[in-house]
Amino acid sequence: MFEKKIGVDLGTFSILIYMKGRGIVLQEPSIVAISQKDDRIVAIGEEARAMLGRVPEAIEITRPLRNGVIADYYVTEKMLDFYIERLVGRFRLFPPEVMISTPVGITSVERRAVEDAARKAARRQAYTIPEPLAAAIGAGMPIDTPTGNMVVDIGGGTSEAAVIAMNGIVTSNSIRVAGMKLDEAIVNYVRRKYNLVIGEQTAEEIKINIGSATPLEEPLEMEVKGRDQVAGLPRTIKIVSDEVTEAINEPLLAITGVVKSVLERTPPELASDIIDRGVIMTGGTALLRNLDLLLTRQTGVPCYVADNPVACVALGAGYGLEIREALERAASPYYAY
Repeated sequence: MFEKKIGVDLGTFSILIYMKGRGIVLQEPSIVAISQKDDRIVAIGEEARAMLGRVPEAIEITRPLRNGVIADYYVTEKMLDFYIERLVGRFRLFPPEVMISTPVGITSVERRAVEDAARKAARRQAYTIPEPLAAAIGAGMPIDTPTGNMVVDIGGGTSEAAVIAMNGIVTSNSIRVAGMKLDEAIVNYVRRKYNLVIGEQTAEEIKINIGSATPLEEPLEMEVKGRDQVAGLPRTIKIVSDEVTEAINEPLLAITGVVKSVLERTPPELASDIIDRGVIMTGGTALLRNLDLLLTRQTGVPCYVADNPVACVALGAGYGLEIREALERAASPYYAY
């Protein structure tokens, strides 16, 4: 009765937390500021993100997750503990029940590290759920039926595609290319073409404001400020959306390749369902202009962006606690809940 149920989308770029009865209660960047002198955590989340590129050498800004898996166990555990404590308090008579998402392509060791960090933060048994399955549940797909449901989850660190039926993943694939690789491609393009050095945050702003997976009929334009690589002085340039499309073409082709590979391995009966129903896209990068159009052209299957694609995985992890036994029965021996 007093038990809180929490679903966590532990992403490379951001962390989202769903709480039963309250919906999405937290959305913060997965960034931590650490003092180099005593390894003390100085700031977490939005506060740490505001420090990116603006701190002295004594403070290190780090992302404790890389490509959807834990790169720094200690910092990840502290970050989870900080957020769960903010939601349920330090003294927990009834510790929350937690389900946390993990990429579908990770090893059992990587998955256990996530479980351990979540268990220590929640102070009770924590469960994991594959991100595509959580995304499908959060998007409202009928995963408990014997019909094919295909979801493509494109986050900050990983892109994953999966075909789901009867509460389980039939076939899936993932690649460690997603939103942050797009940002990296924009940084490299601007450096090559304009001899201008820009930061990660600027590249993300370019992607959000004028980025498009395909050329736009009316190109968008944006002023970009950075440091001239030759003169070493601040400089401002103008960049158009067609240039961003060119810059991110290579990582987008890699993401398209993952979707195609899953469709190629899908059983014929489920493939016919997917053609009728289409592919649902989730994750923050799914909001990139015309990405659904690009995937539709490349695969020949209609692709649609889910309602509130950013929150789908966190919602699905929360809802997954309600149907954990059904998910457990359909899980592969490798992925035990």
